[in-house]
Amino acid sequence: MRLLKRIFSRFFIVALTIIVFVILVWAAIIGAVVVVHGLVARYAPAAEPYVALAIFILWYLVAAIFVIHAANRDMVPETKIPWIITIVVFNVFGVVLYLLFSSSRPAKKKRELYRGVDAAMRRHEKRKFTAEDLHESMGRWGMVSEAISTGTPEAIACNGTKTEYFSSGEEFLQHYLADLEKAEKYIFMEYFIIERGQMWDSILAVLERKIAEGVEVRVMYDDIGCMGKIHLNYHRTLESKGITCKKFSPFVPLLTNVHNNRDHRKITVIDGKVGYTGGLNLADEYINVTHPFGHWKDNAIRLEGEGVRSLLLMFLRQYDVQNKSIDEVERYLPETYEVFEEKGIVQPYGDGPHPIYPRHFSEDVYINILNSARRYVYIATPYLIIDYSLKQALILAARRGVDVRIITPHIPDKKIAFALTRSNYMALIEGGVKIYEYTPGFIHAKLMLADDAVATVGTVNLDYRSFLFHYEDGVFMYKTKAVGEIAEDFRDTFEKSALQTREDAKRSVVWRWICELAKIFAPLF
Repeated sequence: MRLLKRIFSRFFIVALTIIVFVILVWAAIIGAVVVVHGLVARYAPAAEPYVALAIFILWYLVAAIFVIHAANRDMVPETKIPWIITIVVFNVFGVVLYLLFSSSRPAKKKRELYRGVDAAMRRHEKRKFTAEDLHESMGRWGMVSEAISTGTPEAIACNGTKTEYFSSGEEFLQHYLADLEKAEKYIFMEYFIIERGQMWDSILAVLERKIAEGVEVRVMYDDIGCMGKIHLNYHRTLESKGITCKKFSPFVPLLTNVHNNRDHRKITVIDGKVGYTGGLNLADEYINVTHPFGHWKDNAIRLEGEGVRSLLLMFLRQYDVQNKSIDEVERYLPETYEVFEEKGIVQPYGDGPHPIYPRHFSEDVYINILNSARRYVYIATPYLIIDYSLKQALILAARRGVDVRIITPHIPDKKIAFALTRSNYMALIEGGVKIYEYTPGFIHAKLMLADDAVATVGTVNLDYRSFLFHYEDGVFMYKTKAVGEIAEDFRDTFEKSALQTREDAKRSVVWRWICELAKIFAPLF
């Protein structure tokens, strides 16, 4: 029975689709050559040797043209090498793969939808601070905030916003359920993963009660992210309960680069006044009801006040594109925001594939913080699969005396990603960066803290998928209450983590070569 379930699962269908597609493309190329060769052999046998030579030369000429195209293309340098190798090794077949999958650009229709929604959203930016204000209020960190502000309508810096940081899923859920119960107008939720179980069932029970009270509830989940977690038509199950539900970019059994652009965000907005984001998806391992990878360490940030506006705009922007409509944003904006006495500035921001987002904002945030730090930078990430720019920023910060520390998992959820993560240890350790592994289990938090002054919390992993392909979000904070709470969480987590040495980073020669090969193709996956 279990075998039958696996055979008829969506994972099996996806894998089968990939295999069938590869076989068909390869068969089409070989078939075309065989047909041409057969026609020549029949109607012009004397020319047969020359035709074979011409086909051989043509294949390599086409491959050479596309190698040059890949080498000069405006794309992340690390993605050029694997495509060039693919074209050289597989020739015309490699060219076909390159044409189909080398771009991370969303489809043209989706880009047009984003442009239309963006125009509507920009009317509600209402930026409170000029660049001069940011530099005056935040000193050298104003540069980081200003860089976030450019090019994305939702990245609005605000003050007077209350922040609360949760260092575990268990702590988060308690406050989250209480806030859902207080909803009066609407609850908007956007998550990469939801899965039936204790966590989601407790949330769903509250949502059903709020619907009965007349509260509007919208849920959007990523279709591939939830594959194997919920059934294919779960959105209809939620709709039958009165929830307006959308699957983000539903999977269709056609191979296309569009499936790379997943919605990795985790956002909840309640009445436009309270907002949540962070690393937590809505499944039982995130609150340690189940323990597939030891103790699951995660986090979330709660905002209350004007800073929630950005999370609302992020949700509506993504939802409207999926729904192919434009909401009347005014309906969901509070008439006034409560101004809290808490000091500091918060700035939620979104990120996604080019050209929806003109730059890789998430990576920019990390690099700009590293370049501005003077005393220390602490980072927590489940995956450490980084490009040359970020690696150099980490090492250069360490070499100028900044205490750079990175916490990664000790128990992996994905063995290949874990191997790639560990393969980066040696270069970083030799560059002065300290690497720690969270020994109780798996750390899924995505955190950066610098100089007791700034922090960013969100959904962004230190890997190519987050930087290049996924829709992500984060909250940049300057001297808020949550910054102090994050510092305390880091201190506690370091005590539970093991410092990695050069000896730890050394592996067998075979292992190192396997990792080096895998690192070449990591940017494609």
